[in-house]
This record gives sequence, structure tokens and C-alpha cells, in this order.
Amino acid sequence: MNDPSILMTIAVLGGTGKEGKGLAYRWAKAGYRVLIGSRSSEKAIVAASEIVQLLDGASSIVGTTNPEAAKLADVVVLTVPYSAHRETLESIKDELIGKIIIDVTVPLMPPAVTKVKMPPAGSAAQEARQILGEQVEIAAAFHNISHEYLLQDKEVQCDVLVTGTSKKTRDDVLKLVTAAGLIGWDAGPIENSVVVEGLTSVLININKRYGSSHAGIKITGVIKT
Repeated sequence: MNDPSILMTIAVLGGTGKEGKGLAYRWAKAGYRVLIGSRSSEKAIVAASEIVQLLDGASSIVGTTNPEAAKLADVVVLTVPYSAHRETLESIKDELIGKIIIDVTVPLMPPAVTKVKMPPAGSAAQEARQILGEQVEIAAAFHNISHEYLLQDKEVQCDVLVTGTSKKTRDDVLKLVTAAGLIGWDAGPIENSVVVEGLTSVLININKRYGSSHAGIKITGVIKT
């Protein structure tokens, strides 16, 4: 079978932000075709150009609108702020049928970002499930990785917890975690995303309390095989 990175297109919606741009950089470096999505195609084109420059032109990255990126992609990664979560999902809903969406959204409620506050659905990922329905496979991942790590080519001392609507979905996303140069763990069904998303506020609090900017988590006591 051919290298899946050559065959798969990943759309990073909200890819003009720091987290989205960092993930796009890592997947493009791994050989995937990457689409940067934004409400503004002009901003998306600029962000794509910046990543291409970081990779010395040796990549396939295109900037476009969120709906167009979602339409053309095999896997969609949502990295928008929570305030744009529902609106973005509703705008791309018809383009996601039969696909996987990786929801990186954390329901932070500024200014109290160190306090965990979940939406009525239980978590942002579960809210996505309500909006998109059962024809879309949903995973939640990358919430606890500082964007400062993603645009660097150093080893990341932080693990990625992946929840999702099925084991196959989680397995597929874990492959993308590995492709991004990170260590991922199957954290169970989508209902567990409440814990993973909530950890972000805990880590923000730790950063503020101890003068850091990139606190993360590490799973111990388990040997990866």
C-alpha cells in the first residue's frame, strides 16, 4: 500500500491561529497535503505561505475558506476559539458527512480561563456531536499541547490524549498524532473529552502560578508497543 501521507489531505480550520498553524506545519513536514481554512481566504493564503517558507518550499499547503477546505479534505481539524465553534461547525456540516473531524476546541470562557466551565452538552466535542450527527466521526485531541512546541523541531515533552466516537476513529487519529512527531494515547469514548478539555484550564492555571507558558501532561507507568 502507498504511503498514506501522499494520499490524505488534512484541512486545518482556524489554521491562521498559532495552534492550527503549528499542527499544519508538522503534518506538511510529514508529507501530507494540508489545507489552511479560515473565514478569510486572504488570511488563509498568507498563513499557508508562511508555513511553506518555514519548510523551504518543500510542502503542499493551500489557503482557502473553511467550507472549501472541509469539502476537499479527507480529515478536518477544528482549531477555532470556542466563541466560533458552533458557527463554524454549522457552516461546514454538509461537507463532513462520512469524514473524521478532530476537534481541538476548548470551551474557555474569558477572562476566567483558569476555571473549568463546560457547555450543556458536556464538552466541546460532545457539542460537535450534537451539531453534526452520527454521520460524522468525531475525535477530540491536541488540547494540552502548547503552540510554542509545535513550530519547533525539538522533541515535545508532552503527550496527546485522544477520545473519539469509535475505536477505529481513535486509531486513525493516533496515526496522525504520530505523524506530527507526538506521542498519543487512546483516552476512550467521546464522553471522556470533558476531562481532556478541562485539563487545559488546569494547565493554564499552572502556567500562571509557576511562571511558565507550556505546561503539559505525560502518561507514566505504561510501555508503548
